[in-house]
Amino acid sequence: RIEAARARATVVGEDLGNIPDGLRGSLKASGVLGCRVMMFERTGWHPPRFRRPGAYDAAAIASFSTHDLPNWDGWRAGRDIDARARLGSLGPEAAADQAAHRRDEVAALDAMLAEGTATPPQGDALADAMHAALARSRSRLVAVQIENALRMPERWANTRTGASACPCRPRRWQAMPASPISRRSCAQTDARRQERPMRIHTVPTQPIAGQKPGTSGLRKKTPVFMQPHYLENFVQAIFDGTGGAAGKTYVLGGDGRYFNDRAAQVILRMAAANGAAKVIVGRNALLSTPAASNLIRQRGTDGGIIMSASHNPGGPNEDFGVKFNGPNGGPASETVTETIFAVTKTLTEYRMLDAQDVDLSRLGSSTLGAMAIEVVDPVADYEALMASLFDFDKLRALFAGGFRMRFDAMHAVTGPYAKAILEGTLGAPAGTVVNAEPSPDFGGGHPDPNPIWAKTLMDTMYAEDAPDFGAASDGDGDRNMIVGRHAYVTPSDSLAVLAANATLVPAYAGGLKGVARSMPTSQAVDRVAAQLGIACYETPTGWKFFGNLLDAGRATLCGEESAGTGSDHVREKDGLWAVLFWLNILAERKAPVTQVMADHWARYGRNYYSRHDYEAVDSAAANALMDAVRAQIEGLPGRAVAGLTVEAADEFAYDDPVDGSRSEGQGLRVMFEGGGRLVLRLSGTGTEGATLRVYLEALENAPERMALDPQLALGDVIAAAEAIAGIKARTGRDGPDVIT
Repeated sequence: RIEAARARATVVGEDLGNIPDGLRGSLKASGVLGCRVMMFERTGWHPPRFRRPGAYDAAAIASFSTHDLPNWDGWRAGRDIDARARLGSLGPEAAADQAAHRRDEVAALDAMLAEGTATPPQGDALADAMHAALARSRSRLVAVQIENALRMPERWANTRTGASACPCRPRRWQAMPASPISRRSCAQTDARRQERPMRIHTVPTQPIAGQKPGTSGLRKKTPVFMQPHYLENFVQAIFDGTGGAAGKTYVLGGDGRYFNDRAAQVILRMAAANGAAKVIVGRNALLSTPAASNLIRQRGTDGGIIMSASHNPGGPNEDFGVKFNGPNGGPASETVTETIFAVTKTLTEYRMLDAQDVDLSRLGSSTLGAMAIEVVDPVADYEALMASLFDFDKLRALFAGGFRMRFDAMHAVTGPYAKAILEGTLGAPAGTVVNAEPSPDFGGGHPDPNPIWAKTLMDTMYAEDAPDFGAASDGDGDRNMIVGRHAYVTPSDSLAVLAANATLVPAYAGGLKGVARSMPTSQAVDRVAAQLGIACYETPTGWKFFGNLLDAGRATLCGEESAGTGSDHVREKDGLWAVLFWLNILAERKAPVTQVMADHWARYGRNYYSRHDYEAVDSAAANALMDAVRAQIEGLPGRAVAGLTVEAADEFAYDDPVDGSRSEGQGLRVMFEGGGRLVLRLSGTGTEGATLRVYLEALENAPERMALDPQLALGDVIAAAEAIAGIKARTGRDGPDVIT
């Protein structure tokens, strides 16, 4: 099944004749189609009674005969019986008996084909009736055989080899398009196929272990999602866990990674089978995550299903993901994801509409069963939203004045958005956006916008003739990286700069209601909020925790250290929005990024910050490390470690100020005197093993110490982390896999 999906092919298994018990059930369970041959599909043999095609299995290809059986005219005339008699395999008496029985079979089949007609079909009309009956079958595919379409009395056998082995074959193929009978047979079969009522199948299944959504949906290796029932089970759990799909409207889209197109068709058929009223889907099933959030909010839908594994690699053996966003446009709350997970543990069936693929390449409306489908331009509504937030006239003037920029779309979904807005609407020179064409495997790269995976951009921005500004976005378009000429801006600093300069942007000219950051994110934005006199909220990791604050009007800007920044314009982080925000600030301040950062640190101090990632760590070892640190928590305050004094330590828990819900076990924190911090977390965004994330922070206010190498400035905190957690010994690693 996996290889078939890779080749966009359907596999048919020959389940005819003497076959092992259970073969048909096994084929069906694996997604392989069986064969339903009309001459064999019967409810009785003596006397002959034929099964109506409407009762054929859906997971099959329906045909009148096969490659090694008599065709329509030959079967009716008993030519196969005559051939066996000539070859001596049938005696005269047996041949006569079989010929008589064949006449009974032909009469029984003709009677079945005549059911519901005022005048029984005769001659060529009988062949048409046979093809029409096959077309109305439940089977997923129907084969119109060439000999039957051409009304050839015998099937040609190729008993020789070589180019001239069977002279009938060229004649047969040449005759096919010219024959009025063949054209009529194919046209009528296709017409009847289109008229066939779409059936909803209830497919038996059983719970599949491990379908627990992480901080942003369910992510697994692509072959896992392509296993029989895996995707279907989780999608059905989404519908069942959110009150059913009946009468609801959804948004559907994804980042274009491998399996995105096939998964979209499955989800559409399941939505229709579950009674959804409408699905709004991006052309070619593409939608960036922030664009999907915008559509959900703009159209007032009941939520959306986003196909993405965010910044994780894509490809046949890489990562895939599915997540549900609620009616507010944001990731489902913990309550909802826990309900979905509970359903996955008890699921016994899912519903699927028997239908052909929907053409998602054309904009416009269509139907799938009783469900409406609207295919929309994935960029248009999002671009209109951006134009309402930022001063596009100033940005046009910025580029017209010679401002140079490099945007690396990383072969991901943001490419079309950046090309349309930056180069198309704002007039940035052609070539400003690179790697702009979305690719199923992201061009063989890792679509995570950080200095490691976006090294080419970093090399460009640190070159002698570097552009004025550089940026990148990730797989699904919700993360960003900001780089000035010879100046990398950490995500934590970026959030703080946006908050400090927000009133320069039209949408935020009236000031901010508040700001929010994930707990591991540096406290740089806290210092800005304190000077602005606005609230600053510290939440667990996961954008869903910002949703209540945004909906309640308590926060305007939000951010995470993992390159996610956003505002109340949508309920997701938004990579291109952050880039446009920076451009608006630079256009207003008429200063380079290096000057903006120097001014910011001079006013607020600098929070030196870094994240060390240890990827694919043995899960047992990672959990043992966390348990060992957890056991030390109570005794750490007041203790001197690597030249630092521990001020406080805890395991972070969050009490939502809006709905009162509590989230525990959100990471281990060690706070040092002087503003330093150490945070340890196990990430929920990987697909194998565990990722240990170590967050390191040190506050510096001395003007002469604002330009240190962050790893040197954090030396004492790094040493304290090793002393407290024993990372090298417990992980078996000499150092982190990724440093950002």
